[in-house]
Amino acid sequence: MAIKSFQGKRTAVLKKETEPILVSDYMTKNLITFSKSQSLEDVIATLVANRISGGPVVNEFNELIGIISEGDCIKHIAESRYYNLPVDKDNTVEKAMATEVETIDGNMNIFDAANQFLHSKRRRFPILEKGKLVGQISQKDILKAALKMKGNSWK
Repeated sequence: MAIKSFQGKRTAVLKKETEPILVSDYMTKNLITFSKSQSLEDVIATLVANRISGGPVVNEFNELIGIISEGDCIKHIAESRYYNLPVDKDNTVEKAMATEVETIDGNMNIFDAANQFLHSKRRRFPILEKGKLVGQISQKDILKAALKMKGNSWK
C-alpha cells in the first residue's frame, strides 16, 4: 500500500500587482548645478565640499547645456601640470564640460535605467521635462532603489 501525502486544499495563488518603480521616484531633485561661466576652481571646491562627482551645467532658463565631472577637472589639472603651467584660474566650465549629454526619461522603469547605466558607462543621467532640468539619477540612486525592494520584485 502506497502512502499518499496530504497537503490540504489547494487554492489559487493571487498574484500581487506590482507597480513599476520609476526613475522619478528615486531621482535627486535638489541638484547642485553649474553655469558655463563659472571657474573650474569653483567647481572643484564645490565637488569636494559636497562630496559629489559631477553635476549638470545649465543656462539662465534652467536648460541643460552640459555636464562637468571630476574627470573633466582632473584632465584640466593634469594638462596644466604636464606642460608645467600654473592652473589657469580663468578657465571656465564651458571649456571643460561635456556638451553631448545623454538623458533619460523620468517615467522610465528603474530596471531599464540600470540597464542603460551598464551600456553607457555613465555615472549619472540628467532628467528633463519640457526641456528643463528637473532631476538627476545616479548609479547610487539605482542601488538605493534595489535595497528598498529587497529582491521581492525582481522580474
